Amino acid sequence: MIDNGKKNVLGVGVSVVDYDGAVEAIIRAARARRGFKVAALAVHGVMTGVLDRRHRYRLNSFDVITPDGQPVRWALNLLHRTKLKNRVYGPELTLRLCERAARENLPIYLYGSKPEVLERLQERLAERFPGLVIAGARPSLFRKSTAEEKEAIAEEIRESGARLVFVGLGCPRQEVWAYEYARLLDMPAIAVGAAFDFHAGLLSQAPRWFQDRGLEWAYRLSREPKRLWRRYLLLNPAYLTMLAAQALGLARYADRGTEPGDAENFA
Repeated sequence: MIDNGKKNVLGVGVSVVDYDGAVEAIIRAARARRGFKVAALAVHGVMTGVLDRRHRYRLNSFDVITPDGQPVRWALNLLHRTKLKNRVYGPELTLRLCERAARENLPIYLYGSKPEVLERLQERLAERFPGLVIAGARPSLFRKSTAEEKEAIAEEIRESGARLVFVGLGCPRQEVWAYEYARLLDMPAIAVGAAFDFHAGLLSQAPRWFQDRGLEWAYRLSREPKRLWRRYLLLNPAYLTMLAAQALGLARYADRGTEPGDAENFA
């Protein structure tokens, strides 16, 4: 098990952690009924923090930021000699947490996406993990919530009896959600990106060959070019350029960001 704290990748603290370390930290917080913010970041997720100082502050307040993408794991190994052998991929982390939650009788809550996705996701998780208790599920509002709605959503999640909440709103909305709701919830909030669509069977994952070589972005771009071309064709080269500058000592990226003002209330 590896859990060696965070290291600076372009100003964002990314956890030097493997699956066992991440799962253990999250389950420990769930048992203790403690608010705990978790996100799995690939290159796009790191770059949202690089380009927005307020969002960088949010990310740097998280308890665990896993290296979801191979290029993020490679950055940890290059910059900090961490010798991580595997990434900690959000969809796989979701399954491992559900397995532990089922084994330890820790109910989960699913927040985000569309009603039809949540319905199918619950069916599939129940089939895969017979002992898993899904305490509740709520689709995204696909707009900003009011302060009253935010309080009502948090109260619903608390009263459901859930001990973990998985958040699938897309990056960076899900990380903003976890940051804003953490103070209202006594449980881990885990931002897991496309895991809802993947595990509901509505979106195909890249073949293992692509995943292992850091080419998952190319597979996803081929499936959703109109939605994703800016994310990958603009941000990937920027990430590599900035990473080279940090590795060569030409940039330090020591600015941890600026505390956000008014709550975003994403829902």
